[in-house]
Amino acid sequence: MHIFPQPKQNDLVSAILTLGLLVGAYACAPATTQSVPTPLLTQGVEIPPPAEQNPGSLFNPASAEMLFADNRARRVGDIVMINIVENSQATNKATTDASRDSSIGMGIEHLLDQRLINMGLSGLGVDRDNFGDTPLIRASSTSEFKGDGETKRESTITATVGARVVRVLQGGVLQVEGAREIRVNNETQIIVVRGLVRSTDIDQDNTIPSTHMADATIEFYGMGILADKQRPGWLTRILENVWPF
Repeated sequence: MHIFPQPKQNDLVSAILTLGLLVGAYACAPATTQSVPTPLLTQGVEIPPPAEQNPGSLFNPASAEMLFADNRARRVGDIVMINIVENSQATNKATTDASRDSSIGMGIEHLLDQRLINMGLSGLGVDRDNFGDTPLIRASSTSEFKGDGETKRESTITATVGARVVRVLQGGVLQVEGAREIRVNNETQIIVVRGLVRSTDIDQDNTIPSTHMADATIEFYGMGILADKQRPGWLTRILENVWPF
């Protein structure tokens, strides 16, 4: 006697098929992509505008530049354009060739020969002249190792990024930071630039090449389908980390 009704086999098969259809429909649904926020850099410092010291004057020091001043960045909050032109090439080659050959032989020159002769037992087959020609123990070893390795790396980056002056250091050195996010067809590329520049190296058009930056950090990476396809799956990465061979 069953108190609770037993499920039929057809109902169980129907439930499994329904679950499979739901999972398939969810997998076929278009993936919703969200915008990737730009890496957080140093927050800008808001400087209040100076008060008008001479109301009614034709020249306002808050908005007017000096007569011989240019538009090059020199203060905190100013913008400078950085032309990233990085060409790097490195080649390393190593060759190793080592060999070793050693041998050892141990023999017996005289085995009781003089004592046997004194005892009148010289006819026992002991030859004093040729007894040590053939060693009783002989060993030899030979080892050889050859190794050859070569690595080559080449990279080229060309871009223009606007950077902001975040600090003014001694000697007219400016600490700049900048980032640019480019999104095309659900593929996001982010360029981040950080470093130190001299105000005297900034050109008249307010640009500076990245080769003139000190302590430069240039990051160029992407997020999206192409970036995901360029790396192995999560299960493969786990197996590579735990596989001892």
